Amino acid sequence: MAGTDMIAALQRRYQEFFASRPAVPFAVAAVGGAAHRFGSGDPLFTITVKDTRGARALTGLDQLGIAVAYLQGWLDVDGDLVAALKMREFFKDFHPIAFLSRFTPAALWRGRKEDDRRAISHHYDEDSEFFLTFLDERHRCYTEGVFAADDERLEDAMTRKMDLAMDAIGVKPGDRVLEVGGGWGAFSEHAARRGIDVTTTTLSKESERYLTELFAREKLPVTVVRQHIFGYRSPQPFDAIVNMGVTEHLPDYRTTLRKYAELLRPGGRVYLDALAMRRKHLASTFMKRYIYPGNSAPLLLHQYLRQVSRSPFELLSVDDDRHNYFLTCREWAKRLDGAREEIVARWGEPLYRRFRLFLWGSAAGFDTGMVQAYRWVLRLPPATA
Repeated sequence: MAGTDMIAALQRRYQEFFASRPAVPFAVAAVGGAAHRFGSGDPLFTITVKDTRGARALTGLDQLGIAVAYLQGWLDVDGDLVAALKMREFFKDFHPIAFLSRFTPAALWRGRKEDDRRAISHHYDEDSEFFLTFLDERHRCYTEGVFAADDERLEDAMTRKMDLAMDAIGVKPGDRVLEVGGGWGAFSEHAARRGIDVTTTTLSKESERYLTELFAREKLPVTVVRQHIFGYRSPQPFDAIVNMGVTEHLPDYRTTLRKYAELLRPGGRVYLDALAMRRKHLASTFMKRYIYPGNSAPLLLHQYLRQVSRSPFELLSVDDDRHNYFLTCREWAKRLDGAREEIVARWGEPLYRRFRLFLWGSAAGFDTGMVQAYRWVLRLPPATA
């Protein structure tokens, strides 16, 4: 009966969803049973229902429920996972209670810095060696590369990204640079090897441990500070600031720009990049609950630029990085899948499945244009005589 209800619910939704758009053929099957096909032509992917919990999730047509069923192994997807994830809007994602919970008295009492710390720790305090199974091997950079061609090696695209950021901020040996969000040391190491004095901030204990050991071992001039950027103070201004992929975790643009202006010398530059959406609440409930909880949000470029216009900063450039981020996420996802046996053996199947949904889903989002990405450069005008 559950299987009959599931197929009927999917069939009704299929006819409704594809009434005015090109249909995507797929199949649904129970373990050991015959597959039911939706649409004409060979299925691009097959959803295999492992038990009644998976069947209930599909019958409910709810994004979050289906994602949880996949994480728990109650459902599986064989074939083109990107094609399946591009059908995100086939399933509803209406969870007002989950959204409103971000504004409870307890959440507001904790404040922005504590909320950011919790959110960052949730994602980044996994074992560093887990992330290194899919990041580029040269820089360990957890944001988009800049590709010269679609088939370029990820490592070379990341080196181009580091060099591009260095050129954008125009620093020389001996200059002081503040990096917001140290990750696994990609930019800090690259800059320090060129004689730049780098201070890098992080909210993750695991990142702090990894970075401190890295720079001590390599004897590089990098200071690691585990502190929220809003609370950070410096006795002297920096020559430049670099923020690779942390703007999403700093959605209070006005306060962030004020902080940059406080920490930067006149004439100094800020390099930034981030993934973006047209509206904040397009991010899925799965992303908000399982990947980046808290108040993290994609860049809203129009709102950010409105705050730039009200700040002392000049906007020097904006570049579209959507295709670069698609290529990056696709390569990360391929490397994650290639390391599946190691990941499952060391950290478990749920972590592998969570990041598989995240990385392939991100690639699908960038490829369809649901998600955008940008890099941009600001300058604090020189002091007038």
